[in-house]
Amino acid sequence: MLSHVDEAGQPAMVDVTAKHETLRSATATARLRFPPGLLARLQSSGYQTVKGPVLSTAIVAGTMAAKRTHELIPFCHPLGLERCDITIEADAGGGLEIRCTTAVHHRTGVEMEALTGVSIAALTVYDMCKSLSHDIVIAETCLLSKSGGKTDFRAETPP
Repeated sequence: MLSHVDEAGQPAMVDVTAKHETLRSATATARLRFPPGLLARLQSSGYQTVKGPVLSTAIVAGTMAAKRTHELIPFCHPLGLERCDITIEADAGGGLEIRCTTAVHHRTGVEMEALTGVSIAALTVYDMCKSLSHDIVIAETCLLSKSGGKTDFRAETPP
């Protein structure tokens, strides 16, 4: 039986009432690729564009999105996140790597919150930089790790 379908075949939220509360955590990543020279241009401006401070705005947007995941993705349980850390760093390939780590003591995991956080942070960077180039690519969004539930996970080959 599929986890989000009830006995009658109708969509349904997973019942987690019988699960034990444990510390659940997850880390996700997304990468942005920029056309040649654009990252250097952003760095020289202190990551400022006409729309404002790119990285700070993306961190705030990603955090807000992670906290509202249940409003965006059907059947995600509403969670009072206890941790949501987003980091954005330049990578060796001339792009940016965004990471989001989420955590909560709950009966269900926080993978979707971490993935939502990095996705919206990446979209925010794109939005704030699109006046400089539309050739920005959001790539390799994936879950790196999760722990605290029935099974732990660690990506074998992180991007």
